[in-house]
Amino acid sequence: MIDTFVTRMNGAFKGILQWHELDALWELVRNNPEGWYASLAGEAAPDTPVAANELLHLLNELNALLRREHAYDYCGIVYVDNATAPQIIKIYDPNNLGSSCGCGGTRIPPRWVLSRIQPTTIEDDAPLPGGRRRWWQQLFN
Repeated sequence: MIDTFVTRMNGAFKGILQWHELDALWELVRNNPEGWYASLAGEAAPDTPVAANELLHLLNELNALLRREHAYDYCGIVYVDNATAPQIIKIYDPNNLGSSCGCGGTRIPPRWVLSRIQPTTIEDDAPLPGGRRRWWQQLFN
């Protein structure tokens, strides 16, 4: 299970370039919300999938955050392993983009990962801003 997640996280992903593509991706997840794990980089990996109602709330909040804080006419900060049957979705923090491909020297991990595969902890050497940690914790309380 661990090797599967790590291997898949390091595999090929398609960038969600347009906002309408993100809407379509969210719709796929909303239509089948059971069995998704939600991870925050730098925090312990979850042991169990999030409840369907929590996932739907998380999607709404992530969508609002991305559109508010990534104020461009394109998305470009969400990546999916398979756009028609997603298993892993990487979501980068609009306030900590760096170079997601690693070509700038330091590879920035996605801040949030949604996965149908039980995840392992996503290592992040950068300190997690307190506001992001509180925002994440409030989503599940």
